[in-house]
Amino acid sequence: MSAHPEPSREPAADVDKRARRLRHQVGQAIADFGMIEEGDKVMVCLSGGKDSYTLLDILLHLQAKAPVRFELIAVNLDQKQPDFPEHVLPNYLRAHGVPFHIIERDTYSTVTRVIPAGKTMCSLCSRLRRGVLYSWAAANGISKIALGHHRDDILGTFFLNLFYQAQLKAMPPKLRSDDGAHVVIRPLAYCNEADIAEYAAHRQFPIIPCNLCGSQDNLQRKAVQRMLAEWERVQPGRSENIFRALGHVSPSHLADRQLFDFGALAAWPVDAADEIVAAQA
Repeated sequence: MSAHPEPSREPAADVDKRARRLRHQVGQAIADFGMIEEGDKVMVCLSGGKDSYTLLDILLHLQAKAPVRFELIAVNLDQKQPDFPEHVLPNYLRAHGVPFHIIERDTYSTVTRVIPAGKTMCSLCSRLRRGVLYSWAAANGISKIALGHHRDDILGTFFLNLFYQAQLKAMPPKLRSDDGAHVVIRPLAYCNEADIAEYAAHRQFPIIPCNLCGSQDNLQRKAVQRMLAEWERVQPGRSENIFRALGHVSPSHLADRQLFDFGALAAWPVDAADEIVAAQA
């Protein structure tokens, strides 16, 4: 069930450049949003996919050079999916000297029992997984929970909320959980998926595919991903511009009355407005 990505055929100089870019982007995101502080105990949620492997790998690299001291512990939730290769992650983590913990919880049976065949399982699976991970973090002195969502995940969530929920909302790079007990960080927030895929191929991570939700091809998220990919093909750089826009919000130029007090805007007296128009003529 586990598989190494096809080895990267990029020239060594390009591979090094990509690695430096990813490390710089992760470091910049950590600095911009205050993601990691002195003495933090950071739980890296490791699924066995390319994104979480890359996240762990880069954080380990930065840990050795960071101006602050922090701990890393890789945590995987074994959801008891059929044929899940239980040995892959422990073997990889031991070989690289990474502290880790495997949580065993049969959320797979719950999801497949509750969700009818052919329906999207992601939402329930995500809620159950989040609850288990949050509980373990609370019991083990974790100060930050690091997830492997990247820039394209953030953009995808933005458009899903826009198209299907009528909300201008995405995945924030840093957030406090609804119960106020946990701080979640996304250090890959500035990284695009293509770079991560190439990095994972070069590093030859032992990828474990998700056969629970990964096989569901007719998801709204996949449609959004195809839309973004086509936009990027037609106009390279569009995704980067959209992502940058998420950090340059002008509440007075939207229509949310809770973010901006439109009622406090008083109109100019008619005489004053006439004088301004006359002065500009």
